[in-house]
Amino acid sequence: MASTPPQNSKKVRNNSGSGQTVKFARRTSSGRYVSLSRDNIELSGEFSGDYSNYTVHIPPTPDNQPMATKAEEQYVSNSLFTGGFNSVTRAHLMDKVIDSDVTHPQMAGAKGSSCAMPACDGKVMKDERGKDVMPCECRFKICRDCFMDAQKETGLCPGCKEQYKIGDLDDDTPDFSSGALPLPAPGKDQRGSNNMSMMKRNQNGEFDHNRWLFETQGTYGYGNAYWPQDEMYGDDMDEGMRGGMVETADKPWRPLSRRIPIPAAIISPYRLLIAIRFVVLCFFLTWRIRNPNEDAIWLWLMSIICELWFGFSWILDQIPKLCPINRSTDLEVLRDKFDMPSPSNPTGRSDLPGIDLFVSTADPEKEPPLVTANTMLSILAVDYPVEKVSCYLSDDGGALLSFEAMAEAASFADLWVPFCRKHNIEPRNPDTYFSLKIDPTKNKSRIDFVKDRRKIKREYDEFKVRINGLPDSIRRRSDAFNAREEMKALKQMRESGGDPMEPVKVLKATWMADGTHWPGTWAAATREHSKGDHAGILQVMLKPPSSDPLIGNDSDKIIDFSETDTRLPMFVYVSREKRPGYDHNKKAGAMNALVRASAILSNGPFILNLDCDHYIYNCKAIREGMCFMMDRGGEDICYIQFPQRFEGIDPSDRYANNNTVFFDGNMRALDGVQGPVYVGTGTMFRRFALYGFDPPNPDKILEKKESETEALTTSDFDPDLDVTQLPKRFGNSTLLAESIPIAEFQGRPLADHPAVKYGRPPGALRVPRDPLDATTVAESVSVISCWYEDKTEWGDRVGWIYGSVTEDVVTGYRMHNRGWRSVYCITKRDSFRGSAPINLTDRLHQVLRWATGSVEIFFSRNNAILASKRLKFLQRLAYLNVGIYPFTSLFLILYCFLPAFSLFSGQFIVRTLSISFLVYLLIITICLIGLAVLEVKWSGIGLEEWWRNEQWWLISGTSSHLYAVVQGILKVIAGIEISFTLTTKSGGDDNDDIYADLYIVKWSSLMIPPIVIAMVNIIAIVVAFVRTIYQAVPQWSKLIGGAFFSFWVLAHLYPFAKGLMGRRGKTPTIVFVWAGLIAITISLLWTAINPNSGPVAAAEGVGGGGFQFP
Repeated sequence: MASTPPQNSKKVRNNSGSGQTVKFARRTSSGRYVSLSRDNIELSGEFSGDYSNYTVHIPPTPDNQPMATKAEEQYVSNSLFTGGFNSVTRAHLMDKVIDSDVTHPQMAGAKGSSCAMPACDGKVMKDERGKDVMPCECRFKICRDCFMDAQKETGLCPGCKEQYKIGDLDDDTPDFSSGALPLPAPGKDQRGSNNMSMMKRNQNGEFDHNRWLFETQGTYGYGNAYWPQDEMYGDDMDEGMRGGMVETADKPWRPLSRRIPIPAAIISPYRLLIAIRFVVLCFFLTWRIRNPNEDAIWLWLMSIICELWFGFSWILDQIPKLCPINRSTDLEVLRDKFDMPSPSNPTGRSDLPGIDLFVSTADPEKEPPLVTANTMLSILAVDYPVEKVSCYLSDDGGALLSFEAMAEAASFADLWVPFCRKHNIEPRNPDTYFSLKIDPTKNKSRIDFVKDRRKIKREYDEFKVRINGLPDSIRRRSDAFNAREEMKALKQMRESGGDPMEPVKVLKATWMADGTHWPGTWAAATREHSKGDHAGILQVMLKPPSSDPLIGNDSDKIIDFSETDTRLPMFVYVSREKRPGYDHNKKAGAMNALVRASAILSNGPFILNLDCDHYIYNCKAIREGMCFMMDRGGEDICYIQFPQRFEGIDPSDRYANNNTVFFDGNMRALDGVQGPVYVGTGTMFRRFALYGFDPPNPDKILEKKESETEALTTSDFDPDLDVTQLPKRFGNSTLLAESIPIAEFQGRPLADHPAVKYGRPPGALRVPRDPLDATTVAESVSVISCWYEDKTEWGDRVGWIYGSVTEDVVTGYRMHNRGWRSVYCITKRDSFRGSAPINLTDRLHQVLRWATGSVEIFFSRNNAILASKRLKFLQRLAYLNVGIYPFTSLFLILYCFLPAFSLFSGQFIVRTLSISFLVYLLIITICLIGLAVLEVKWSGIGLEEWWRNEQWWLISGTSSHLYAVVQGILKVIAGIEISFTLTTKSGGDDNDDIYADLYIVKWSSLMIPPIVIAMVNIIAIVVAFVRTIYQAVPQWSKLIGGAFFSFWVLAHLYPFAKGLMGRRGKTPTIVFVWAGLIAITISLLWTAINPNSGPVAAAEGVGGGGFQFP
């Protein structure tokens, strides 16, 4: 089997002469960069003792790599990287990121000992435990910059004046984290072993056990135990004990996931009723066409057109539901295969693939930083191997408020994450956890839980206060620094003899905690510092953790973590570059920037994207998804879609916010075809599928590669893509191109079964991650620049697809169209939870955005009619319905007016209620009820939820969908672009009522059509009632028959009417005035067109042809 080496592509880049140029500098208090490069200083003539020179590129020789690696990683994690179009990538070393103290050694700005060199305020380098790293035996404390200077100039330690012995740095404290002791070789003494430890170091500066074992015939053992050789105890040992560690009992191969079909007692009648209703519907429509109402041909024509469309729409919606399925996962099998110790893995280092988690935010005013911070904390505390997790936050607004809020979250994670691991906390969103109305001690057995919970609750309250106080803190800090700059400018002007009466012009900048300008958006927007014009920013908030557990102690923190792993996942803040004149493609562009940056920094083969208000509710959710990706046949799965669950929804779910009919019905049904559609959040992607490749064909790839060790290239996955075409598709980043085959290899299932033709060998992903270096981070800054996507296929074939406000559906469609399949993962405990707009106006605008995107899809090349043969027929119908459903609003609005027209005119859609008509109507209604009951059975939704969905379908169909069709057509015909605002995630004015937003009424033109429909039907009922009373012979059957359908329409509009009422009469008067005027106008227009339908004409017997109930 062909394979790709599992090591990170950064090993290759060290050997190349080319790389991203980085200009290291310190920024002065005014925000000006001062270069610290010796070459630049000498050329400029500004050399001063205040600045120390150092070298950026360090040769990866065995002599200096260990210390250089630690120093470089230390520097990178404490630097804010900026860059972009026509600008130099700079790394600004930050003394502190936030005003509060930072304690975790992985976090940027962590406090440390001061450098002992004169006139140096640098901090001593630290190891993964936060302890000082001193490169000399004399324990002289020295910072990274001074150490590099001393090594480059004299190679002598400034303390003892002796030569640095770089190779002995790690020999003071033996490292047993790899699970095996450096055993002495037979016939060798301890001194020889020590000398050999110097010689057997690999390129990472770590002891190379494999080389040592080969050359010395040493053996591995469990933990630190030495396992004897076969001959040591003669023949007394059992056969199973020979040759090293005891192998565990051979276990039968078990799958990681199972497909559970719907019981035949439910699905068979369900399919039968679909067939019966389809046949009866055909007969009914045929009968309706052949039996027109000659007395009201216009009414009959309108009704039959609407009914034909409704029948077509029902087919598109119902047929894809023929094959619903359920799935289950086995987390114990996943643990046994990937996380359990074995003879080749004594410490149980995980063999699971890495995963990058993306969270996007754009406006801290509409998306509160506290909500985003809680989401990030739930991600950092996820139950997955820490070294395999990397978190990325995309701040599309470039706001300092978001930056410092994330820094505060990373600092608080130092306590929160170990607390969650120690006491197995669920959920791991602190705000949700402390808001639970249940006994917190349930299922908790540790005696110190109550004490720890009390302490962490107090720390979280203080954390919330700090987050809430950040806007004021940033404002006061910026005002103080700006006032200082004004005083400096005024002083300089006086010294230069300027006019003291002339006003001083100083930019109103936004300042960071370390006293320098924020490179992103300023509160007072100016050139290069506004939402649409700022440099790219990248900050490694938490550097990559060590590969082995970092057990805490009882003295460092306020909580005893002496038995808990205190490592934190890698956490990166990203704000892509924005410049005027560039189309940044909103959320899709932000996601693609994260894809590129993460490919260079961590290159996790899987990506999980979440909205900023969508947090991890089940800490094992990622493991649940991996059960499908790592199972046999999982190599052709492009993404795992989790259902969306919401909090803060009113108990009655007035506006169907939970959308359970879609998530538990439609999505579960599509899972039995080719997979669910992508809904924008809570989705685990295969990175390789996002790159626009087709699913792997094991037979063809195996034919190409005869050698098992020959590395695969991108051309093996796409014959049309050779090396020269890589920049055209992916851009000019070499590191990004090199990461593609590595991500593909690491994302393969485990080849632990003969049936797995396309897998990777066990243990391939246990190699530790390489530390970050400046060149790597600088390259990631370059790929988030505004120009990078020019003349590439990003947004067209690669990554999230551009051109639609519903980029999520289009992105999933493209993958399915290439032959990939997706999986729907419903877990017993909700995997993710988020918030949804419970306000009527916000909900209508949310649906408007979705429907507008569907109309755009219909008029684009992403229409399912144009799909390839790889898209299955039922999947094609489902995607076709996605693009067509908004157009149903045109017929739905007309049909909602028909009952009123019938009452006004005294006519009906049929001449008489014949037996045939009633029989057809009865059978269709019975089938509808039966399908609803059976769908409730196999999907698990409730009848009330089903009814709420029907009500909201009519409300949105008569408002948002209609506007979406109009906007979509205007965009296609006139090219008018559509813009939408973010949905506000904050609560209402009433802090004591979590449902305060439900009662807020905000005027929107979307409310006009439903109001008009309701008022016209009410007026029609009143007119028909008055007419019936004044008739010589009252015909109550006519009134009851027509009023029944009007009441049916009004019953669907009841939640809408209730939302208009509000709680305190907040409905704007203009809403009722406009709606009343339109309703009266329509009524008068109808009277003018058909004057014979009034009460007098009816009494005189004019205009007959009404219907009678038998």
